[in-house]
Amino acid sequence: QVQLVESGGGLVQPGGSLRLSCAASGSTFSTHAMGWYRQAPGKQRELVAAITGGGRTNYADSVKGRFTISRDNAKNTVYLQMNSLKPEDTDVYYCAAAPYGDPNDYWGQGTQVTVSS
Repeated sequence: QVQLVESGGGLVQPGGSLRLSCAASGSTFSTHAMGWYRQAPGKQRELVAAITGGGRTNYADSVKGRFTISRDNAKNTVYLQMNSLKPEDTDVYYCAAAPYGDPNDYWGQGTQVTVSS
């Protein structure tokens, strides 16, 4: 089982930046596919960015060129650097792990990001 703890959310003005962090438990983090999702009230959770164990990344069209996902396997942590934030980026952001060979997905508790002047 994998436990995930997110941090780094908060209130930021439009055009500003935030960096989210997600710390994972366990010793096989480097093999996990990791992702950041977001969800607004009454809407479906959507993928924002993902990174494989080998470092391959993909992004939602709405965040390409503004957000960057990265991972530090030595720290069991995945990051989401968010630049040029827009009010429509306001959501609860969730970290997710899909461990290699494990049929389960694991989720963090979520962290609120609010973009407002």
